[in-house]
Amino acid sequence: MSRSLRSLRRLRVVVPVVACLALAACKVDLYTNLDERQANEMIAVLVKSGIPAERTVGKTGRLSIAVDQQRFAEAIEVLRAAGLPRATYANLGEVFKNDGLVSSPVQERARLIFALSQELSESVSSIDGVLSARVHLALPENDLMKRTLLPSSASVFIRYRADAPVPALVPQIKMLVTNGVEGLSYDKVTVVLVPVAAEEAQTQRIELRTFLGLRLDQASIAGARTIALVVSLLFLALVAATVALAWRTFARGPRLRPVGTKP
Repeated sequence: MSRSLRSLRRLRVVVPVVACLALAACKVDLYTNLDERQANEMIAVLVKSGIPAERTVGKTGRLSIAVDQQRFAEAIEVLRAAGLPRATYANLGEVFKNDGLVSSPVQERARLIFALSQELSESVSSIDGVLSARVHLALPENDLMKRTLLPSSASVFIRYRADAPVPALVPQIKMLVTNGVEGLSYDKVTVVLVPVAAEEAQTQRIELRTFLGLRLDQASIAGARTIALVVSLLFLALVAATVALAWRTFARGPRLRPVGTKP
């Protein structure tokens, strides 16, 4: 096998590899180890804000989200303003799972309070417009032999979108917490609301343009042009090498001899 043929075959292998590396170099993982619901919700928010995003499935079945490296910081801010990824809460089954250890009454009570807080926090965070929620419970352990009993109380902290009607739901939120904790009265529940206004740069839709049949925003077109240029140069190099090899093969081929001449 000639040296030119070996070089051509190597070039045919290198060109696709370099092209794939050039495409992958522009993407960076934004979040990993997500379930399908979280990934879809985050991609929907990013695409709505004009940030192209893609998801990949890992070996464990969990999902990852990747965006252009140049828009990594912007994507983080957009998701943070939208309260994503949402906080995960432990339920009663997870807190009181059978681990084979014997807990003291104090530990059992602390775990119960924590589990109730987690359950209520998840319920409040499920309200439309709520970005994040935390429920803090204060359940004193009163002695029935004493005349004065300390009342139970609860504090609810909510971050919500400024355009959502969450303040109108404060009575329902207080009732939800009151009915979720035994011995808690309605007037002992405090709700703190913190509105979050979406930034203008994050709320306005970015105009998409067509480049090589793809709909991209202005920030991504520059990177796409660079990738297209690199791939085009590699393709031209492959074509030039093929033509050079064909010319050398033709030039070294057998030549016709004139009639009547001796070999």
